Amino acid sequence: MMMIKLVMYIMSVLALWKSAGGTRSCEESRRVYGEKHKLNTAPHTHISGEHLRVCSQDYTCCSSLMEDTLANQSEANFLSAVQDNTHFLLTTFNQRHKKFDEFFRELMDVAEKSMDQMFTQTYRHLYTQNAQMFRKLFADLRSYYTGGRVNLAEVLADFWAGLVERMFTLVNPHYQFTEDYLECVSKHTDQLQAFGDIPHKLRIQVSRALIAARALIQGLGAGRDIVSKATRLNVGVECVRALMRQWYCPLCRGVPALKPCHSLCLNVMKGCLANQADLDSEWNNFIDALLVVLEKVGGPFNFELATDSVAVKVSEAIMHMQENSVTTSAKVFQGCGNPRPTPGRNKRSRERERAFRTYKPEEKPTTAAGTNLDRLVEELQERLRRMRGFWVALPHTICNDEQMAADVTNEERCWNGQTRGRYHPSVMADGLVNQINNPEVEVDVARPNVKTRQLIMELRVATNRLRQAQNGRDADFIDSDAEGSSASGIGDEVDERFSDDWSGYISFSPPLNNAPVNKQPRPRDRGRPRDTPTNKRNRVNGRVRSDGGRLFPALLLSLSLCLSLSLFQSLGLY
Repeated sequence: MMMIKLVMYIMSVLALWKSAGGTRSCEESRRVYGEKHKLNTAPHTHISGEHLRVCSQDYTCCSSLMEDTLANQSEANFLSAVQDNTHFLLTTFNQRHKKFDEFFRELMDVAEKSMDQMFTQTYRHLYTQNAQMFRKLFADLRSYYTGGRVNLAEVLADFWAGLVERMFTLVNPHYQFTEDYLECVSKHTDQLQAFGDIPHKLRIQVSRALIAARALIQGLGAGRDIVSKATRLNVGVECVRALMRQWYCPLCRGVPALKPCHSLCLNVMKGCLANQADLDSEWNNFIDALLVVLEKVGGPFNFELATDSVAVKVSEAIMHMQENSVTTSAKVFQGCGNPRPTPGRNKRSRERERAFRTYKPEEKPTTAAGTNLDRLVEELQERLRRMRGFWVALPHTICNDEQMAADVTNEERCWNGQTRGRYHPSVMADGLVNQINNPEVEVDVARPNVKTRQLIMELRVATNRLRQAQNGRDADFIDSDAEGSSASGIGDEVDERFSDDWSGYISFSPPLNNAPVNKQPRPRDRGRPRDTPTNKRNRVNGRVRSDGGRLFPALLLSLSLCLSLSLFQSLGLY
């Protein structure tokens, strides 16, 4: 009788031990673990889990070394998931930055080449003698576009002042003009209105286009850099423990195929990505600002139209001065005095009169970028819209991957952090401060991440630059603009549109200033470089050599040399 009871007792103990997992096989866990790691320390059956530091210390299929290895694997999987899901952002910013940059540079190259061909055919040696000045123009345009601190308004103002000097000598060939006399002429360029409102239009169009194009390129570069920094994560210890619990503690329990419940995954990811979620508000502002600038680049601040119209606008300005040369000369003679006649002037040989032509729509430049501006804009708009809310959506994006978590509809047959079953805790809200009660990841909400604060500041700076560009203002010159100078040249004229530039807009023509020119000219409140001794022009063999900081004067000198021929012919000077 006693023997029977002893046998029954032993059998019951064995049954309890078996039910506790003592003889449960770990072969499936060994198989999964062995796909990536060595099986040296992997047990064949459940062993006591008192050595475990992350997973439950019940019977387990994991040794200490396995748990450490799987914790490292959890961190690697997490970083890989973040990189995979942010690849779209980096790819978009990188590729679109390259495409738009190639496109804008190609437009400038084509505009320069087209102008060179047109002026060479029209004016022959009169243009080729001054071709270097045109090359200087486009070199300076490229310098501004690529980030050079070039004040477009200042450059254009100096250009028109220099042009009026050159044109004035050409329409008055029977007079001699000293350098001081020409300085008097140039200082009153705005009052003379020798070129009508064309300088105003060209300044607005070119400035807006260049500012918007440069801001777009800089914005795409900033987006790329910010995403790259935001995804270089330093995964904390608590995050690693939570990742290990959700992804590999099922393996240690002998059920490696069991996926974490969707809500469990969300809480883990929201805790681990709390700082990235704090970027979301400024990130959305940045994306919205990019979209507005992009719309401007494809519409009212069209870079293609601006580069294409430079030659035409310049020719119109010179013709305007030729047609109104008598009135302009009378104003100058009244304000600066009567010049000396030219003694014994030899008559030059006539040249055939040649008129400027304007570009036809079919002659618009095509580029090596292999696309057109409308297509580039539309493609980027579609991609940018998908980026709004990216950082708060990232936990959902990761957890929606069937390799990372169970389907949201599978609430009963998933790993809840301890066993198979429903996950009951609520899903946390987004951002650092909302993780104070996160049941999966212990987050110190009282210590904002320094790196995240820096990225938020970078986003704000980039957004501000884009918002300034939306109004045609250059953020690099905002301080000087506040002091009274026109930073971008169009800060106060953001609502002006020109029907001859872009169809559908109301044209604007500022009233001419017919005030008489003072006898003794006074320097402008904001003196140009020529007004200072160090920047005073040098005249060599009758040709004007501008300072290196000027952008446009060289461009239009050759045009004035050419177009004056038609006036001279009409006046009988040849």
